[in-house]
Amino acid sequence: MLLIRSAQTLDVPRIQKIAEPLVADRVLLGKEMVELYESIQEFVVAELDGEVVGFGALHVMWQDLAEVRTLAVDVNYKRRGLGAAMLNELLERAKQLGIRRVFCLTFEVEFFQSYGFEAISDIPVDANTYAEMVRSHDEGVAEFLDLARVKQNTLGNSRMLKYL
Repeated sequence: MLLIRSAQTLDVPRIQKIAEPLVADRVLLGKEMVELYESIQEFVVAELDGEVVGFGALHVMWQDLAEVRTLAVDVNYKRRGLGAAMLNELLERAKQLGIRRVFCLTFEVEFFQSYGFEAISDIPVDANTYAEMVRSHDEGVAEFLDLARVKQNTLGNSRMLKYL
């Protein structure tokens, strides 16, 4: 039976294990274990018959803007609707938080398009919001803002946005 639930600290080693091959293939950015523990409250996991087989995170970036981060499924469990189930849960959580726009930076353009995300070429915030967001120390926010110091992380990715 499939269960999408909030991640727990005990899930972190499994999350890291699922991410390893994707990090090696440069599909996901690697995160230190300490970063995973620090942000565990942002994560959901897909649990199938008691085993964590996927994970994803929702990171609030601004008053009305959040990012879907690190949505991934164990290679042995792909094409079973697990990514879709986690994405739907993350989008529902975004709505509950009052988020109106959800961003992602992805190689999986077709997947996200099928859920209403559209490719964008700009940074969808006004100048004042940009000035505030640039103060963040979060690497994901730097990627969203397309700052020069993170360009190497984003090569080949598509910037996508969904209005809720």
